[in-house]
Amino acid sequence: MRCLVTGATGYIGGRLAPRLLADGHTVRCLARKAGRLRDVPWASRAEIAEGDLRKPETLPAAFEGVDVAYYLVHSLGQRGFETADREAAENFAEAARAAGVRRIVYLGGPEPAADRKVPSAHLRSRAEVGRILLASGVPAVVLRAAVIIGSGSASFEMLRYLTERLPGMVTPRWVRNRIQPIAVRDVLRYLVGCADLPAEVNRAFDIGGPEVLTFQDMMQRYARVAGLRRRIILPVRPLTPSLSSYWVGWVTPVPNSIARPLVESLVHEAVAHEHDIARYVPDPPGGLTGFDQSVALALAKVRDGQVETRWSTASGPDAPAEPLPTDPQWSGGTAYTDVRERAVDAPTAALWRVVEGVGGEHGWYSFPLAWSVRGWLDRLIGGVGLRRGRRDPHHLQVGEALDFWRVEEIVPGELLRLRAEMRLPGRAWLEMRVEPAGDGHSRYVQRAVFLPHGLPGHLYWASVAPFHAVVFGGMARNIARGAERPGHH
Repeated sequence: MRCLVTGATGYIGGRLAPRLLADGHTVRCLARKAGRLRDVPWASRAEIAEGDLRKPETLPAAFEGVDVAYYLVHSLGQRGFETADREAAENFAEAARAAGVRRIVYLGGPEPAADRKVPSAHLRSRAEVGRILLASGVPAVVLRAAVIIGSGSASFEMLRYLTERLPGMVTPRWVRNRIQPIAVRDVLRYLVGCADLPAEVNRAFDIGGPEVLTFQDMMQRYARVAGLRRRIILPVRPLTPSLSSYWVGWVTPVPNSIARPLVESLVHEAVAHEHDIARYVPDPPGGLTGFDQSVALALAKVRDGQVETRWSTASGPDAPAEPLPTDPQWSGGTAYTDVRERAVDAPTAALWRVVEGVGGEHGWYSFPLAWSVRGWLDRLIGGVGLRRGRRDPHHLQVGEALDFWRVEEIVPGELLRLRAEMRLPGRAWLEMRVEPAGDGHSRYVQRAVFLPHGLPGHLYWASVAPFHAVVFGGMARNIARGAERPGHH
């Protein structure tokens, strides 16, 4: 069948597309910018259609000839996300109906409890999207999952960092709420299997793993699988969901904007009330993946540097996406630049390995305290901070997050351009070039560019400019030295 995957730049969509291809389907991915999928390993086997679910006029071509359309997008962490998701779902439903799509598949969250006075806005929005798709006139299936356990998922990284960094913790009482986590491999299996559901099936299904646990149980079980000591956990009443999200935001790489809706979801018990999906997509011979096994599999992927996608891969529609303008477009405006060049006594291949390894565990090769402080300041004002890390310790691809940057362009062996996603009064890029210099030598060229927005932007550049010699100068110097070490030749 011809399958349309929305959200292919995100965590689930980026894993589903190659599995649909492996199952023999033709896959078309809808992305706001086709270039975001340029470097994924399966890109040459899929069609890429440019379009935006918030702009209905861009959708007909993407839906043409489609049999099954997957809705895997959300605006989690963005202002006005409920309105944005409602509009996107309505546009998706209308485009699917107009194109004669035979099946819609949607991955949502657990149904919010009807008896809660203040239901989670996140769960309420996911439920509303499900209702819109079920009422679309196209047979639809809504899969309702709670916590998804897999390398790179926001829920898993939240669990991982809380458990690993805090041997003892005072926690909110919701850590004792019951949850039915599910392994990402089982979620993907259901998504692929739903492509073949009979036309008369138009309903929601609860999906969950084989065990019902509390978040407290999950932390203790994680510690055991990871070889850590048993954690000391003291649940107390005063920690509200809002305070809890700040706690999660400070301890884990997941920023407050995403941690808050996740935490608000955990305030609700999330247990599957039925397992009807097994009538259509039977359980695998060995049964669904247990919690301990799903953690062990995820940790193995992290350890081996084989994380396919991460929660940070996706960027929302309100994320700064303008590419670095070419120099002539700067005329009539202000562009601040900081350029550093270094002759490197090493071949270009050795220098490139150091450049492509920047960020994450390797750091930024200069004044770690300054980078760390900048990351903490960004978190304080609601930004993503420095701790998103990187998906793979050695290789980068266009569109993925790298600490508080995003990879805008990469030409292997030659160029790495990063676009800033920290909170700034302007737009910023960091560009690193590798050039041959003959006789086994190379040249490193580093350029930081800042386009200010108004007076605050100019004042910002003036305030940080005195530190550039230490930060950017030290970075260029240490990258060159790193390439010159014998181990990199």
